[in-house]
Amino acid sequence: MGPYKDEEEFIAFLRNENVEDNNEIAMFAVYDKTKEGEAYAGVIGFVNSSAQDLVTEIFVIIAPAFQRTHVTSNAIGILLKYALDLQGGLGLRRVVWQASAANAASIRTAERMGFRQEGVLRWHKAWPESKSRGANGTRVRKGDPREEMFPLGRDTVVLSICWDDWEGGVRAHVEATMARTE
Repeated sequence: MGPYKDEEEFIAFLRNENVEDNNEIAMFAVYDKTKEGEAYAGVIGFVNSSAQDLVTEIFVIIAPAFQRTHVTSNAIGILLKYALDLQGGLGLRRVVWQASAANAASIRTAERMGFRQEGVLRWHKAWPESKSRGANGTRVRKGDPREEMFPLGRDTVVLSICWDDWEGGVRAHVEATMARTE
């Protein structure tokens, strides 16, 4: 799932103190309730949240069997409605989506849900070798001071939906996207 080599590595990430004890992160399990047995589909949540600035970032890790399905669209749509709606939601001003520039599927998913590209943060993240799966990373130059520990760098595409986008038609678009059941 995602950039993790197996379930154990993913669970270790979830239990990491940076996730478990961080009040700027809220995580939710995603289930497909349209199938018998309610299949576990992944995890979604808010990170890098700021109550002062009324901003959050959505992260999504969906199992391959549920990618490009109504499950992904509905999970994202539910979080967007909760984040951006004034009535019954948090009334945030901005929701951010960040993806590796090499992760075209993630960028397409965000755009399909109404996010707009704002730009690319070049060499934004330093990553260990274990994150190289899925073309997530470019080799650093020879002699880089952190080459041994973090031999990869990532360019990050930043996308967002702001409250005025939401009220100007993105909310209606998200609701229409959520209406599909396959």
